[in-house]
Amino acid sequence: MLPDGWHLTQDVNDFLARAGDFLCSRAALHNTPLTDIEKLRISRAADHNAETAVFGRLESGGEVRAIFYLTPSGRLGLTPLSVEQTENLAALLADLGHSPANVIADHATAGAFAESWQQYTGVPSVPFWRTHLYRLGTLTPPRPRPEGQGRLTGGEDREQVVRWCREFCVDVGEQHSIDLIDAGAWEDSRFGDRHFTFWETMEGAPVSMAASTSVIGGMVRVDPVYTPAHLRGRGYAGAVTVEASRAAQAAGATDVVLFTDPDNLTSNALYQRIGYVHVADFAGYKFSYGAPEAG
Repeated sequence: MLPDGWHLTQDVNDFLARAGDFLCSRAALHNTPLTDIEKLRISRAADHNAETAVFGRLESGGEVRAIFYLTPSGRLGLTPLSVEQTENLAALLADLGHSPANVIADHATAGAFAESWQQYTGVPSVPFWRTHLYRLGTLTPPRPRPEGQGRLTGGEDREQVVRWCREFCVDVGEQHSIDLIDAGAWEDSRFGDRHFTFWETMEGAPVSMAASTSVIGGMVRVDPVYTPAHLRGRGYAGAVTVEASRAAQAAGATDVVLFTDPDNLTSNALYQRIGYVHVADFAGYKFSYGAPEAG
């Protein structure tokens, strides 16, 4: 039996063999690690010369209690940790010479790690992301139901999908994704592997869109949901989210989740009306390493 503590590897397949069951045991709460690590696995399989991520699992009594992953771009993802555990992890990563650009996790863990990192390295952080996590309970179609119907998109819809994803990114200030889309790197953006659903009018005009991940560990995340500004307030977003959620369940998902902006009261109320239940809050912090001194 391995000793208690953190065990690190750059072998994503070995990591998943040892920690995969833990991640799937709370698939809703672990939805971001599940999708991020799957992307890293696929990227590594496609290009063995690609930069490698670092994966860690915290073991106690022969069982995995938590995990982290540090992507080549510096994104540090964590499952829930105690304050003492974040302190130990910050010390370990710093001693090994790692410098995460940011951390995302449940609200308490993200905040605790940011504080631990500053205490250990002197590097301050600023919050850049906060969100509510919802999990689907009993799917409840909106009433009244807007006229029209949902349909899965095809290759002929790519231009519309890309345009709407970019508009969504402009709305939420997601500059990194805008840069990738504008550079023609759609497949490298976070939307490149999504499945898209349109809500269309009776005349066949698309008026709203919802995307979802593939089923990973029994989980599907619906993200993003977008309706152009001039078409909002007509029930299209609720209808297309129901269609995407129903498709996720039909594909075998046992946990269908989505994130919402805590400040958007309209969307939070909408998702609750169609059956989503708030389960946790998440946050992200960027680390400010400062500019190098002039030589």
